[in-house]
Amino acid sequence: MHVRLPRRAAALVAAAVAATTLAPASGPAAAAPAPTAETAAATPAAAATGAPVKAATTAWKPRAEQYRATHTTRDLVIRMDDGVELRADLVRPATAAGTPVGTRLPVIITITAYNKTVLAAGGGAVLAGADPAYLVKRGYAQLTVDARGTGSSEGTWAAFSAREGKDAAAVVAWAAKQPWSNGKVGMTGASYMGISQLFAAARQPKGLKAIFPQVPAADVYRDVVASGGQIDVGFIPLWMGLVTATGVIPPAYGLQEPVAGFKALTDHLQGALGFTLPLMLQAVLGGEPAYDGPFYRERSPITTIDKVKVPTFLVGGEFDLFQRGTPLVFERLQRNKVPVKMIFGPWDHLQGSSGAEVGRAGYGSLAELQLRWFDHWIKGRDGKLGTIAPLTYYEQGSGRWVKKPRWIASDLSARVLKLSGTSAVGGKAGRLVGGKPAAGSSIVPPVPVTGLCTRSANQWTAGLPAALLKDLPCFTDNRLNDLGGLTFDTAPLARPIRFQGPVNARLFVSSPTGDGMLSVAIEDVAPNGKVTRLTGGWQVISHRTLDKKRSRYLDGKLLQAWHPFTKATQKNLPGGKVAAVDVEVFPTGAVVKRGHKLRIAVQAFDVPHLLSPLTSLLGQLVPVTVRTGPSYPSSITLAVRR
Repeated sequence: MHVRLPRRAAALVAAAVAATTLAPASGPAAAAPAPTAETAAATPAAAATGAPVKAATTAWKPRAEQYRATHTTRDLVIRMDDGVELRADLVRPATAAGTPVGTRLPVIITITAYNKTVLAAGGGAVLAGADPAYLVKRGYAQLTVDARGTGSSEGTWAAFSAREGKDAAAVVAWAAKQPWSNGKVGMTGASYMGISQLFAAARQPKGLKAIFPQVPAADVYRDVVASGGQIDVGFIPLWMGLVTATGVIPPAYGLQEPVAGFKALTDHLQGALGFTLPLMLQAVLGGEPAYDGPFYRERSPITTIDKVKVPTFLVGGEFDLFQRGTPLVFERLQRNKVPVKMIFGPWDHLQGSSGAEVGRAGYGSLAELQLRWFDHWIKGRDGKLGTIAPLTYYEQGSGRWVKKPRWIASDLSARVLKLSGTSAVGGKAGRLVGGKPAAGSSIVPPVPVTGLCTRSANQWTAGLPAALLKDLPCFTDNRLNDLGGLTFDTAPLARPIRFQGPVNARLFVSSPTGDGMLSVAIEDVAPNGKVTRLTGGWQVISHRTLDKKRSRYLDGKLLQAWHPFTKATQKNLPGGKVAAVDVEVFPTGAVVKRGHKLRIAVQAFDVPHLLSPLTSLLGQLVPVTVRTGPSYPSSITLAVRR
């Protein structure tokens, strides 16, 4: 939903919006795109909607408002097939007298778990997208719906359950048939609201023509819930707490409809006691929610993404909670020849949810892009979509916006750099080389404060720290944090290294218990010593089992590892035995300039992001030895632009 809140309140809600929930299991290999032409760019709107396209003779420009005012109808009842009543607010253009216009309009739907009344109370700035009034004043209706078990809607919340996906499709079908609707529907919203769009579209409801998800997930288990096999304790508790807290606020219609209001409240309390609290406790205690499985697959958009057929515009963030997932959604849709675009910017979850900086990509503001997208696919106006690249991403290190036809484009090739020699805590760096590495043995101690004041800490609390403490230098300079682990650097580069996509770190390790945590950062070391974290990845040693069929390769080299993360595949190493562990380092786009160094940093903690399940804590709270050299070829593999 789109709302204007005070800055601190906005930050808190966004952290919540940030979340999704949990997710499943379909991996990078499945998401790898096949070669395809840019479908959305050159395809006239009529091809997807049947509507005539009004040809434009000049470059696309946003059209002016058609209406000066809006009218809101609150708490409309949308009854689901099991009798549960969802509640929605409808905003339509208004006449000078303040009454809604009588014209049937296309409808833009946003489904939220954060209580539409609470969000709307702030006024109108946007936490999860552009101000809806922008589209409403240009001839659309906006329908904002509280998801089942949240806000003012009845039922019990079970975050992205199949039932909730069914609800989302039912809401679309309902809206398409209302007397104020012309039968054509689009969807908007960030994070939870973006994921709801993907689940709705996968059910292919009648009337849905296009969607615009910001920062959506693909596989939330791997994206956010349990990165590398440890439990996210930075964002998930904050997010689930927010949904619960906003769900137990008495609905606004309670005085007029006391029976319905009381039922909604008791349903929400039941959801908190029967779903939210048990889920978090079981995960931390090492129960079933600590592992991937059917629960997460049901709640993961990537498992149903092949059923999404409507044009989709994605916004993702390089420091977002779903940094890993949004590109996978893009790739799968592109492989399936669905009209799709993606802008991938230098944003954390709060920034990506607001969309305030989307205009930096060069295509106009978020509101203008949404107008362009929906006007093209819903109203049949030529949006000149061919002038928007399929992929536009921000390149760290240069500040450029790069336009490409695919995520892993044909001009990328695999480059392997090997860890060489010995590193030590306190700043002694080993080498990162293209040739023969020197043998070495380096110990990563379990320092339980590493990660505490870093870009990673900001990322995995949804961007809240940076919103409140914007000027902390540790968010942009990792040199102090790197003292708590191992570092391996290239020599100052004679030529820049430009890379894009995921990175694989293969580390040959051992530990006294056969378990432990590897927290990996890929970094840029400037000549003045400043260390910029470009991206990161995490892996528990006992979860090192590699599924080669679901992993991604480039030029025969492993680029994106896929681990099952099941109880059956979790195995400790025999004490002292050395084994290779592949760490999936999340995707980005960056250049390390001439004279700078490329670094891999390895630590044993990432606080406040991750925590071992309590049943594994002692086994993972141990020093880990990283070995290098010809016998133990620890390395990183990058997709480097030629």
